[in-house]
Amino acid sequence: MLTLNQEIRERDLSKIWHPCSQMKDYESLPFIPIKKGEGVYLEDFEGHRYIDAISSWWVNLFGHANSYINEQITKQLGELEHVIFAGFTHEPAVRLAERLVEIAPQGLEKLFFADNGSSAVEVALKMSFQYYKNRGEVRDIFISLENSYHGETLGALAVGDVRLYKEVFDEILIQSYQAKSPALVNEAEALKSMQDLFEKYQGRIASVIIEPLVQCAGGMAMYDPSYIRSLKALCEQYGVMLIADEIAVGFGRTGTMFACEQAEVTPDFLCLSKGITGGYLPLSVVMLREEIYQAFYCDYRSGKSFLHSHSYTGNALACAAANATLDLFEKDQVLVRNREKIAYMAEKMQPIADLASVKAVRQRGMIAAIELDGYDPADRIGLKIYTFALKRGVLLRPLGNVIYFMPPYIITYDEINRMIDVAYEAISDLQSVNL
Repeated sequence: MLTLNQEIRERDLSKIWHPCSQMKDYESLPFIPIKKGEGVYLEDFEGHRYIDAISSWWVNLFGHANSYINEQITKQLGELEHVIFAGFTHEPAVRLAERLVEIAPQGLEKLFFADNGSSAVEVALKMSFQYYKNRGEVRDIFISLENSYHGETLGALAVGDVRLYKEVFDEILIQSYQAKSPALVNEAEALKSMQDLFEKYQGRIASVIIEPLVQCAGGMAMYDPSYIRSLKALCEQYGVMLIADEIAVGFGRTGTMFACEQAEVTPDFLCLSKGITGGYLPLSVVMLREEIYQAFYCDYRSGKSFLHSHSYTGNALACAAANATLDLFEKDQVLVRNREKIAYMAEKMQPIADLASVKAVRQRGMIAAIELDGYDPADRIGLKIYTFALKRGVLLRPLGNVIYFMPPYIITYDEINRMIDVAYEAISDLQSVNL
């Protein structure tokens, strides 16, 4: 007789194609059916519990089944679940927009709702292109950084640089060029690389898009705020718009509410998603300057309208979840309390840096990473660590040879100990096998 876990797996495999997966892998590595979540834990149908050390793909800020967010969504459910957002609006969306404008970098006075991170990037790319076209210019080139990731719709793929996702679609992508990343080379070299592209394609570049401070899918590669300040100055010098993709790093992940704050820079566009609803529902926004908004504000017959839409734009339930998430930031002094956890994680990881197979340990706020050395990609070391950790009750999902932690903010110190101790054990165990 099949266990409940086995039964659900078989039903799943008969119908479902999972993301970021080679489905054949599931023949030897069965996935885990989750029955419920509570706090930092996920629980399967056989009662096994797992610390969600990656916040379920970086979205969960305040734990699973958070009582306050549950309450606010339930309240909204009794009033309005959704309404078309063209020609209509609702209070949760208006309130959320007002609050985001208040806390975002100064000068971002308007916002556009979308459904997910990739869609937000698409909106920003399209807006930056059409902004110039509305003014009589065709700027057909976008610039991003090497090692960057901005999503997996075609526009977002085009400006990304993770070949694993992008290479197969090269023939159908928009024109995009990558400057050297300050996370991989020194800042002066990275800025010169960017300026060289600005010079070469002057008058043709619509925008530059970056992941401020942390290139997450690119192995949690990190760089300093000073690069963003210098890049913004370059953008102003050459008349190029700057898009800050804070989909993964926004809402406190780097230690401040938004990563751009650490550079004291206001981008032309700010893309937000993931943690915006506390990990509950799909929602994203693109925040922008008033000047950009005004370039589209005209008589409909002019052809300058931004005709982009999503069926679930400004979904009322998602907006209620987002407002509840902001409530928790305000009333629980989350950013202040996180500073102690950030320092504790840094101290707890120090012994890991001394392991022979560890190339580097790095951290930016509530994002920490351990880069391993000496393993061939064919070894699939990340998969081995993932399996090892699951057996010990921790969900880690390494990026190749990089183990990372991005836990919910409600994680306790005992749970931090468990999370990092299991990673240490996994590295030590695999290191001993390879010696």
